Amino acid sequence: MPRILGVDIPSKKKVSVALTYIFGIGPSTAQEIVEKIGVSPDTKADDLTPGHVAQITKLLDGTYEVEGDLRRQLTLSIRRLQSIGCYRGVRHRRGLPCRGQRTKTNARTRKGKKRTVGAIRDKAARKGAK
Repeated sequence: MPRILGVDIPSKKKVSVALTYIFGIGPSTAQEIVEKIGVSPDTKADDLTPGHVAQITKLLDGTYEVEGDLRRQLTLSIRRLQSIGCYRGVRHRRGLPCRGQRTKTNARTRKGKKRTVGAIRDKAARKGAK
Protein backbone atom coordinates (compact mmCIF):
# COMPACT_ATOMS: atom_id res chain seq x y z
CA MET A 1 0.00 0.00 0.00
CA PRO A 2 1.88 3.10 -1.22
CA ARG A 3 1.90 6.15 1.03
CA ILE A 4 1.78 9.57 -0.64
CA LEU A 5 1.70 12.80 1.40
CA GLY A 6 0.66 10.92 4.54
CA VAL A 7 -2.24 9.11 2.82
CA ASP A 8 -2.30 5.36 2.25
CA ILE A 9 -3.66 4.92 -1.26
CA PRO A 10 -5.41 1.62 -2.06
CA SER A 11 -3.03 -0.83 -3.70
CA LYS A 12 -5.49 -2.89 -5.74
CA LYS A 13 -6.93 0.07 -7.69
CA LYS A 14 -5.59 1.75 -10.82
CA VAL A 15 -3.22 4.65 -10.16
CA SER A 16 -5.59 7.30 -11.53
CA VAL A 17 -8.38 6.09 -9.21
CA ALA A 18 -6.10 5.57 -6.20
CA LEU A 19 -4.79 9.15 -6.38
CA THR A 20 -8.33 10.50 -5.86
CA TYR A 21 -8.12 9.27 -2.25
CA ILE A 22 -5.87 12.28 -1.58
CA PHE A 23 -7.90 15.33 -0.50
CA GLY A 24 -7.92 17.90 -3.29
CA ILE A 25 -7.31 15.51 -6.18
CA GLY A 26 -10.24 14.60 -8.40
CA PRO A 27 -10.43 12.29 -11.40
CA SER A 28 -9.22 14.81 -14.00
CA THR A 29 -6.30 15.99 -11.84
CA ALA A 30 -5.33 12.37 -11.14
CA GLN A 31 -5.35 11.61 -14.88
CA GLU A 32 -3.19 14.69 -15.49
CA ILE A 33 -0.66 13.56 -12.85
CA VAL A 34 -0.47 10.05 -14.34
CA GLU A 35 0.25 11.52 -17.80
CA LYS A 36 2.93 13.90 -16.43
CA ILE A 37 4.93 11.16 -14.69
CA GLY A 38 4.57 8.82 -17.67
CA VAL A 39 2.88 5.84 -16.05
CA SER A 40 0.28 3.73 -17.84
CA PRO A 41 -3.24 4.58 -16.57
CA ASP A 42 -3.96 0.83 -16.23
CA THR A 43 -1.12 0.30 -13.75
CA LYS A 44 -2.21 -0.77 -10.28
CA ALA A 45 -0.99 1.39 -7.38
CA ASP A 46 0.82 -1.64 -5.95
CA ASP A 47 2.97 -1.87 -9.08
CA LEU A 48 4.35 1.68 -8.73
CA THR A 49 8.09 1.80 -8.18
CA PRO A 50 9.52 3.89 -5.35
CA GLY A 51 10.81 6.25 -8.05
CA HIS A 52 7.29 6.81 -9.39
CA VAL A 53 5.98 7.42 -5.86
CA ALA A 54 8.76 9.96 -5.31
CA GLN A 55 7.91 11.67 -8.64
CA ILE A 56 4.23 11.90 -7.68
CA THR A 57 5.09 13.30 -4.25
CA LYS A 58 7.45 15.89 -5.72
CA LEU A 59 4.85 16.93 -8.33
CA LEU A 60 2.10 17.26 -5.72
CA ASP A 61 4.31 19.24 -3.34
CA GLY A 62 5.39 21.70 -5.99
CA THR A 63 2.35 22.16 -8.21
CA TYR A 64 -0.88 21.34 -6.39
CA GLU A 65 -2.37 22.42 -3.09
CA VAL A 66 -3.59 19.24 -1.40
CA GLU A 67 -4.29 17.61 1.98
CA GLY A 68 -3.34 19.72 5.03
CA ASP A 69 -2.55 22.94 3.18
CA LEU A 70 -5.85 22.85 1.29
CA ARG A 71 -7.86 22.00 4.42
CA ARG A 72 -6.17 24.89 6.27
CA GLN A 73 -6.92 27.29 3.42
CA LEU A 74 -10.60 26.27 3.36
CA THR A 75 -10.90 26.67 7.13
CA LEU A 76 -9.30 30.12 7.02
CA SER A 77 -11.62 31.19 4.19
CA ILE A 78 -14.69 30.15 6.17
CA ARG A 79 -13.35 31.87 9.32
CA ARG A 80 -12.77 35.06 7.34
CA LEU A 81 -16.36 35.01 6.06
CA GLN A 82 -17.63 34.49 9.61
CA SER A 83 -15.49 37.26 11.07
CA ILE A 84 -16.65 39.91 8.58
CA GLY A 85 -20.25 38.90 9.24
CA CYS A 86 -21.30 38.44 5.63
CA TYR A 87 -24.33 36.37 4.65
CA ARG A 88 -22.30 33.28 3.74
CA GLY A 89 -20.39 33.50 7.02
CA VAL A 90 -23.60 33.70 9.04
CA ARG A 91 -24.98 30.66 7.17
CA HIS A 92 -21.78 28.73 7.95
CA ARG A 93 -22.02 29.69 11.62
CA ARG A 94 -25.65 28.55 11.85
CA GLY A 95 -25.00 25.34 9.94
CA LEU A 96 -27.39 26.18 7.11
CA PRO A 97 -26.85 25.95 3.33
CA CYS A 98 -24.95 28.99 2.08
CA ARG A 99 -25.29 28.65 -1.69
CA GLY A 100 -28.91 29.58 -2.20
CA GLN A 101 -30.62 26.22 -1.73
CA ARG A 102 -34.16 26.11 -0.40
CA THR A 103 -34.56 25.33 3.30
CA LYS A 104 -38.33 25.19 3.77
CA THR A 105 -38.15 21.57 2.68
CA ASN A 106 -35.00 19.52 2.10
CA ALA A 107 -31.58 20.69 3.42
CA ARG A 108 -31.73 17.90 6.02
CA THR A 109 -28.07 17.04 5.61
CA ARG A 110 -27.04 20.53 6.61
CA LYS A 111 -29.80 21.28 9.17
CA GLY A 112 -29.65 17.94 10.95
CA LYS A 113 -32.47 15.91 12.46
CA LYS A 114 -35.92 17.47 12.31
CA ARG A 115 -36.95 19.29 15.53
CA THR A 116 -40.50 20.50 16.05
CA VAL A 117 -40.69 24.11 17.17
CA GLY A 118 -43.84 25.66 18.56
CA ALA A 119 -46.58 25.30 21.16
CA ILE A 120 -47.29 21.99 22.87
CA ARG A 121 -51.07 21.71 23.02
CA ASP A 122 -51.38 18.82 25.52
CA LYS A 123 -51.20 20.03 29.16
CA ALA A 124 -49.49 16.86 30.42
CA ALA A 125 -46.81 17.05 27.73
CA ARG A 126 -46.31 20.77 28.45
CA LYS A 127 -45.51 20.05 32.13
CA GLY A 128 -43.02 17.35 31.09
CA ALA A 129 -41.28 19.71 28.69
CA LYS A 130 -40.53 22.33 31.39
